[in-house]
Amino acid sequence: MVDNRRPPMPVEISTALGTGSVEVEAALRRLADAHVLVLAPGTPYIWLANPLSALPSPYRVGARGAQYYGICVWDALGVIAMLGDDGSVTGLCPDCGDELELRVSGGRIEPADYVVHYAVPAARWWDDIGAT
Repeated sequence: MVDNRRPPMPVEISTALGTGSVEVEAALRRLADAHVLVLAPGTPYIWLANPLSALPSPYRVGARGAQYYGICVWDALGVIAMLGDDGSVTGLCPDCGDELELRVSGGRIEPADYVVHYAVPAARWWDDIGAT
């Protein structure tokens, strides 16, 4: 997802591994059941491979000269950490609707006075990970 800016399609995985699509789709479902990734509802297509979102989201990440998405600010910051680079996250404040930008440089987040609030306790995130 980093190099292509999209997840591999099941047929691409099947071709790369030299195995059938039934086996690949079953493996993807097992990975989803184990919370390793999230499939788009009712499909075998990868939606989330944390911290990356395959679909545009309110949390845009700019790093390495490219744009990525995280499903939440936590994941968006995780994209920058995963890439091991500097970058920025833009999104909307869920309280006031203003656009916000966080910059990460040398492992430090600016502005340092922002607060991230999680309306759902971490223990319940996987109840509906896409809405958390």
